[in-house]
Amino acid sequence: MNYGRVVLAGVAGTIAFFATGAVISGKLIAKYYAPYPGVYRSFEGVQNYIAIGMISTLLAIMVLAAIYAKGYEGGSGVVEGARFGALIGFFVVFAVVADEYVTMNIGRALALAMAAARLVGWIIVGVVIGLVYKPKKASA
Repeated sequence: MNYGRVVLAGVAGTIAFFATGAVISGKLIAKYYAPYPGVYRSFEGVQNYIAIGMISTLLAIMVLAAIYAKGYEGGSGVVEGARFGALIGFFVVFAVVADEYVTMNIGRALALAMAAARLVGWIIVGVVIGLVYKPKKASA
């Protein structure tokens, strides 16, 4: 495993995660969150916790980059990354979004929007990880 590239892929994936989230959750589906101010913090409220969120997300995506590196099969970075991102995305949809829909008082429209957003977002993060990660060259 190429540890330097894992770190680079993790950093790049984190940047992609926040950029994608800003566009999708911050703009495209923000209206679905509006009816639930008792469930989700306001933008201002999130600012008090932003460092925790950024650091934990960076660490989580570093872990994903390492998992990607361990499972890398040698194909195109885009294809391998998209496949990896889709697997992570479906995991998040079924393990997190579905659970939040069951346990939190949110509507179906928000849950479906979150599911689509998470799936697309993780595919994008997977592609970025796939584009950045490169295995170590084999020793001759």
